[in-house]
Amino acid sequence: MRRGHRLLAALAGALLVAGCATVPEESQPVAVQQQELGQIANPDVPQPARDLDPLTVARDFVRASAQPVSNNAAARTYLDDGAAKAWQPGKSMNVIDDQFNTVYATGGDVPNNPNERVVVVRGTNLGMLDADSSFIPSKSPYELRLLVRKQSDGQWRVTNPPASIVMPYSDFTANYVRVPVYFFAQDSNTVVPDLRYVAGKPQLGLPARVVSLLLSGPSNQLVGAVRSPLPEDANIEGNVTVTPDGALMVPLTGVSDQAPEVRKLIAAQIVLSLQAVTTNRVRLLSDGNALVDGHEDWLPSDVPSYTSLASPGPDLPGLMTVNGRIRSLADGAAIQGPAGSGGYQVVSAAQSIDGRQLAIVDNANGRQQLRIGSYGGSAQLVNLFGGTLTRPTWRPTATADGTSGEVWTVVDGAAVVRVLRTPDGGWSGQAVNAEEVLAVGPISALRLSRDGARAAIVVNGQLLVASVVRTQDAVTLRSPRILQTGTLSDVVDVDWLSQDSLVAATTMPSQPVVKVPIDGLRLDTFNSSNLTPPVYAITAAPGRPIVVADAGGLWTASDVGEVWRPHQSSLGSRAAPFYPG
Repeated sequence: MRRGHRLLAALAGALLVAGCATVPEESQPVAVQQQELGQIANPDVPQPARDLDPLTVARDFVRASAQPVSNNAAARTYLDDGAAKAWQPGKSMNVIDDQFNTVYATGGDVPNNPNERVVVVRGTNLGMLDADSSFIPSKSPYELRLLVRKQSDGQWRVTNPPASIVMPYSDFTANYVRVPVYFFAQDSNTVVPDLRYVAGKPQLGLPARVVSLLLSGPSNQLVGAVRSPLPEDANIEGNVTVTPDGALMVPLTGVSDQAPEVRKLIAAQIVLSLQAVTTNRVRLLSDGNALVDGHEDWLPSDVPSYTSLASPGPDLPGLMTVNGRIRSLADGAAIQGPAGSGGYQVVSAAQSIDGRQLAIVDNANGRQQLRIGSYGGSAQLVNLFGGTLTRPTWRPTATADGTSGEVWTVVDGAAVVRVLRTPDGGWSGQAVNAEEVLAVGPISALRLSRDGARAAIVVNGQLLVASVVRTQDAVTLRSPRILQTGTLSDVVDVDWLSQDSLVAATTMPSQPVVKVPIDGLRLDTFNSSNLTPPVYAITAAPGRPIVVADAGGLWTASDVGEVWRPHQSSLGSRAAPFYPG
């Protein structure tokens, strides 16, 4: 019978391949345009060991559910015949902590049939792999009830598999590959990574799955915050395959009418997204011809930099506020102008990514106010005051020769304001719609990502990431997600280590400095040696050492395992370091 089922599956797969030229090598339980059009015959999968008890059957079923190969064939071996044939799990999947329990139900949940057992799976839900293949953190108790029945051959099998697959964290990371899929900032050619997870097997089909994600557009959280140069009718003509000469061929269709500059952006988008899953040359075709005239095969090194506007230059060492003045992180010297000489009582400050401008929060008459001006010069007073203003943060420029004209801050923890340069050279504040964030609580820190698509926010000691969605009439902080709920708390400061990872300072003695990806899937704690908690400030930037401030001064490290070293410009005072951004 099993042989007959395999033959039917093979025939069905052959018919689908004959009828659709874009069938990938294998279906996967993630929602992308083409991943579920085709199926191949289930390979022989190991059967469960004989005479397993119901608890073990339930536990092994949960772990096997993390293997998406051949329509979750491994998990189906733990189901009875009817359930194995009928199971149609949804495209969203729950990821739970590795420490989970399987226990027998008690009381009224105990079946009357002696050949049935109700097994309760209890654990901690870490989040969900959404239908768009992005991870959504959401820590909460998890419980699943499985009815396990003894079959005619004496083996116990699950009869009611869940509508949504559940898998432990370690099995998820063993079977799924994290891929930064790239889109572009709304108003510039800066690339923005969108973290997605694709099935790691079969490995040969990995590039096709990544291309499918690109074609399906950004994840739900980033819709409206990024753009894709790929038109809606773009598709794959045939399969993403390796050619006899070793190139990975991506045969696009539906892009032939795009302008040459747009085609170059499409090429960059595809090549940068594929670099995580292949080392092959990428051959980009449009209806059989080179996507970009004169440039058929691509390596990542062939792609121009699309992150220069999102990274401070090497000539900008960073700054710090010390005793109401701004000094250089390079040598501790005060900067020129009133911000360095004591003309302002500086509380916090931010330097634009190009280094040419400063936004300053200073104390005056018992309240805080915002000033903006050129680096080393006088700063213009902005009509924005409050009991507290968070450290300012700059929106990046759209072009290399442009000047940033937008600064964000939060007034009294409750009003997110973006201050815009006016045509006459002044500055005017506009409210940002932050209702979804403020529903969590008051804001104590906010840092725009250096690509401008996201914001990292500290709310009630929790770390959040939200997308920055811009329309013609408004700017909204949308889809805030709390990272590492219940594990990460007492956060006091945050900064962007890279486009897809954050570092945060906390008052927790056990983890004073942590690193978190923007989807919150994991948490890495930095070595706390040499630090004197609490750490109260932190700064980071791509390719730069992390700098933190504690009671002993400034300390620096570049990686999680490193011992913190005294910063060369530590003055022993309550300094707050900051890199441009």
